[in-house]
Amino acid sequence: MAFKKRKGKHTNVGQLYHASYVAVFLTAVLMAIIHWQESQYLFYIALFSYGLALLGFLSVKKKKSKKWLTLHIGGMLGSYIGIVTATLVVNVSKIPVLNELPTIYYWFLPTIIGTPIIRVVGQKYRRKKPSKKVVKAG
Repeated sequence: MAFKKRKGKHTNVGQLYHASYVAVFLTAVLMAIIHWQESQYLFYIALFSYGLALLGFLSVKKKKSKKWLTLHIGGMLGSYIGIVTATLVVNVSKIPVLNELPTIYYWFLPTIIGTPIIRVVGQKYRRKKPSKKVVKAG
């Protein structure tokens, strides 16, 4: 997120992010299947959030839609929200002070914080339509 949006560091780190997300996705699915009664929610979070990561990754590769940049930003940042949500929900019970709040907060807090960030970033990179100049006669 921090690198300039062009080929080089941004694309290299993006590919690393996607590859890492594949590993996290496969691990989460495997853990959910092995411990289905306690962790079935991990399966659904992993499926949904990897779907967003894949959308963000492929939108750049294909660039078929006029909204590829919006899909890229929403997909990549949405997947980040998903992984933060899963990490918090799984680990919050082990974190002093945070474990005193209801777990339901951690299901929604990343989305509540992350969604406006996606909007701001999306607006920052939204292509501005060229303004029509009116030419006065005379």
